[in-house]
Amino acid sequence: MRTAGVLLALIAAVALQTALARLTIGGTTAVDLVLVVVVYVALAFGAVPGLVAGSLGGIIQDALAGGVVGIGGFAKTLVGFVVGLLGAQFIVSQPLPRFIMFVGATVVHEACFEALYAVVQSRPFRVNYSVTLTQAAVNAVIGVLAFWFVEKGPGLFQRRRTRGATLSRRHY
Repeated sequence: MRTAGVLLALIAAVALQTALARLTIGGTTAVDLVLVVVVYVALAFGAVPGLVAGSLGGIIQDALAGGVVGIGGFAKTLVGFVVGLLGAQFIVSQPLPRFIMFVGATVVHEACFEALYAVVQSRPFRVNYSVTLTQAAVNAVIGVLAFWFVEKGPGLFQRRRTRGATLSRRHY
C-alpha cells in the first residue's frame, strides 16, 4: 500500500510539475514538486525509499524535460538518500526541522544538478542563488504543508463528520 501511495504521489507530482512548467522565476521553475515528494518520502520512510523515489522521479522528470537524461535522476537520488539518512539520525517531527531539511535538500539538489551539467557540457559551474533560495522556500512551505495535511487531515475530517452527525441528531 505504501509503494502504491509513493508511486501515485510521484505521478501526481510529475503531472502537476508539467502543468506548472510555465510558472518560472529567472528562467527556472519556482517549485520542484518531484523533489518535494522525494524529500517527503525520505523523511517519512527512510533512506532506501527516498533513494528509489529520487531515482524514479528524477528519471521520469528528465525524460519528459529533455536534455541529458540521468542528471536530474542522479541529483534526486543522492538527495533522497542523504535526507533519509539525516532524517533517521535527527528528530524531524516538527515543522521547523522539516522546513530546514526541505531548504537544504533543494540547495544541495540544485548544486549537484548544476555541477553535473557543468561537467557534462564543459561549462563553468554557476548557480543563481536568489532563484535557488526562492525555490527552496517554496518547496519547504509546500513540503511542510504536505506533512501537516497528511498527519492532521484525516483527524480533521473525522472530527467534522462526527460533529455533523451529532448536530444532525438533535431536534430543537
